Amino acid sequence: MRYIVHTLGATASAAALVLGGLAAGTAHADAAGHTGLYAPSALVLAVGRGEAAATATVERAVTLNCAPAPGGTHPSARAACGELNAVSGEFALLTRTSDRPCTRQWDPVTIIATGVWEGKRVDWSATYGNACEMRESMGGSTVFAF
Repeated sequence: MRYIVHTLGATASAAALVLGGLAAGTAHADAAGHTGLYAPSALVLAVGRGEAAATATVERAVTLNCAPAPGGTHPSARAACGELNAVSGEFALLTRTSDRPCTRQWDPVTIIATGVWEGKRVDWSATYGNACEMRESMGGSTVFAF
């Protein structure tokens, strides 16, 4: 029961971060005098332990706002937004097969992206056998490097 409450609490916190980021981005755009419309891009990115996004225990998470300008709590927001723009927000295109060896230990890691990309709802995740496999599959991408 406590596990379910913890998972629901983490999900509610992530949703609050996304909605707060969207509101802050809109207020910032209005305060800066922007009059044009833009499609919002605000995401919560998370890395957790577990076999699925719904049951993973989140170990770390950041917010990433890409429109109207890069920002959020992501340590490399500008680079991460650039990578996502290059693949049109298709997170699956950020992953690749690596030739570098990793141990075969089973300690599943799930990466999660939730929010809005260019006005469209995003709910994406991928699970790897361990942290080494996750790191190697990302091939130096900064999107989940936090």
